[in-house]
Amino acid sequence: MAIKIKLVKSFSGSSEDIVSSIRGLGLKKFGDERILKDTPSIRGIVFKVKHLVTSEKVSQEAPAPKRRKPRKIVARDRARAKAAKG
Repeated sequence: MAIKIKLVKSFSGSSEDIVSSIRGLGLKKFGDERILKDTPSIRGIVFKVKHLVTSEKVSQEAPAPKRRKPRKIVARDRARAKAAKG
């Protein structure tokens, strides 16, 4: 099970902890939607910002988060590939 969360109101002028909660859910701008795993911690964050978001249960599974390399590792790998090429 998963929860589909959509930002339906602007969070401009909100307190810093509300803004950080919205960012923690992965919502960046008005109208953004995310499908997240249904856990008690996610439900708590949604409850905290329920005046700004809508939420509904969906039957599909939440996608696994993509792992990204740190920026300096990506730059290092590019530099090594460029040096090996030329």
